[in-house]
Amino acid sequence: MTKVYAAILSGGTGTRFLGDIPKQYVKLAGRTILEHTISVFDDHDGIDEVIIVVAEDFRNYVEELLLRNAFTKVSKIVIGGATRQDSSAAAIGAINNDNDYVLLHDAVRPLVSSQTISDCISAVRLNDAVDVVTQCADTIVETHDGVVISKIPDRSRLRRGLTPQAFRVGLLRRAHATMKENHDTDFTDDCGIVVKYKLAPVVLVHGTSDNIKITYPEDIFIADKFFQMRSISIPQQDLSKLSGKVMIVIGGSRGIGESIRDCAAEHGVKTYSLSRSDGVDIADPQALDKAFADVFADSGRIDYIVCTAAVLQIGKLVDRSVTDLKAEIDVNYFGSLYAVKFGAPYLSKSKGSLVLFTSSSYTRGRALYASYSSIKAAIVNLVQATAEELAKDSVSVNAINPERTATPMRVENFGHEDPNSLMDASVVAKATLATLLSNVTGQVINVNKAELK
Repeated sequence: MTKVYAAILSGGTGTRFLGDIPKQYVKLAGRTILEHTISVFDDHDGIDEVIIVVAEDFRNYVEELLLRNAFTKVSKIVIGGATRQDSSAAAIGAINNDNDYVLLHDAVRPLVSSQTISDCISAVRLNDAVDVVTQCADTIVETHDGVVISKIPDRSRLRRGLTPQAFRVGLLRRAHATMKENHDTDFTDDCGIVVKYKLAPVVLVHGTSDNIKITYPEDIFIADKFFQMRSISIPQQDLSKLSGKVMIVIGGSRGIGESIRDCAAEHGVKTYSLSRSDGVDIADPQALDKAFADVFADSGRIDYIVCTAAVLQIGKLVDRSVTDLKAEIDVNYFGSLYAVKFGAPYLSKSKGSLVLFTSSSYTRGRALYASYSSIKAAIVNLVQATAEELAKDSVSVNAINPERTATPMRVENFGHEDPNSLMDASVVAKATLATLLSNVTGQVINVNKAELK
């Protein structure tokens, strides 16, 4: 049975980045760039093992980084060399079977999508050599002296080469051997070696434009904005792993919260609902703090906390009363804030997970929903900040972003809509439970009608 390896090339020293440390170790959206990159491959079902290629001076740092995370597929840390080809060769040398496959990926491309990885794996099993590309939106000019244009190639035939690049290991090993035999080092990537020596056709997989390579300081700001706006989907999880766990669902008396409780209970989870219907005002910090303490005293542990509680009122901001606005902020924002503040000490004991809820309105404010939209944006920032703060305690914090869902709150505000246009709350429940079991943190998890059916 062949294996699929991901080799993350992290041996660069970042001379173009002008930072105090190599760019792959700079923090972005709560984690180092390298951690983000490892996570995408570690979470992918099609990847069997992950190899990290590092500069010798940073091996200990990377080992400490791995200890702070729950990565399960990192099998080797190998020392790279002065060039990209040296680092690629180190990765190949760590794999024995020529019939296995390897995806070479730049450590400083943390925004690679799971779909791109899947497409690479499918393509390389059929073709032995694969490059990820995107269409070229800019006009490219060729110059011989750096002063005058000598040629303008036809843009329709040009593509931007990204990573991962995928190969059958034996082919890539032969490519590197041929390169050494010819004493040739004029290559910027591994596909270039295969193409130059005509060892195999290199098949193209079309990637995404947000899979940027963080090279210059300004790229950090661009990538950070992508992370802020980005939502991901969680692969299906074995929900039977939840059995025996203890979960608090804030707002668990109806709607999505009730569906989460029901689904969790079906998989052996002991659940507690905290809401006004249960006699707990989640906007009251003392009441919520006491409720958490009571659950812990009763169960001896708290593994998961999910906060779905929300109220929705529409209207122009200037027309709404301060009392009305404060009530909405107390539940929708402070309820989540208190859930993190008072829940984190318990979750740090169990190395647990916390999920808050946002909505699609977090990306752009909407008229008549000024307070609701701004609160949902604040929830995303709260998740990103506290995910970084709690990472050292192995506590994950994420936000669920469901599309329009059939709930009592929606009926109260929008009336009876076409049921085919709404998602069932059980879909959101399953995605939420899968998120609790995943290794991701600091992320916005997009849930739509196609998820986890």
